[in-house]
Amino acid sequence: MASNDVRLTVGKVSKVLLWIVYAWVVINIVLLFLAFVLRLFGASTDAGFTQWVYRSVERSMAPFRGIFEPIPLNGQSVLDTSLLFAIIIYGLAALLLRAAIDWTAGLIEGRQRRLQQEASSAASAAALYPPTVPGAPPTSSPYDDPAGA
Repeated sequence: MASNDVRLTVGKVSKVLLWIVYAWVVINIVLLFLAFVLRLFGASTDAGFTQWVYRSVERSMAPFRGIFEPIPLNGQSVLDTSLLFAIIIYGLAALLLRAAIDWTAGLIEGRQRRLQQEASSAASAAALYPPTVPGAPPTSSPYDDPAGA
């Protein structure tokens, strides 16, 4: 029974950790998309918001820099295909994390159901077959003959 409690706790902790990583990935996707749109529309790099977005995506873009060349469109407008590729990869990671969260949740729910079934079957077995105390008079059963024969 103790191993079931440990497994249930480990499952819940892993589900929380998966949710944290999932939230981080989704936030990164949103920031990457913002950076893509800002670069596409040629946003001024002097604006505080633009600087904040570019700083925020710098670390998550590190593995993807240089994979594809940015395509200058006109003026300051740039089609940054590396940003698009990063959005796709982080999106796939988010899908995999979501599947892992659902799978972990299914394991937790299944284990909880099994523990509840075991507890209810143990309770019904205890009701049908009460423990006997040495020296106590025998208890009657619903199958006993009321006439005593």
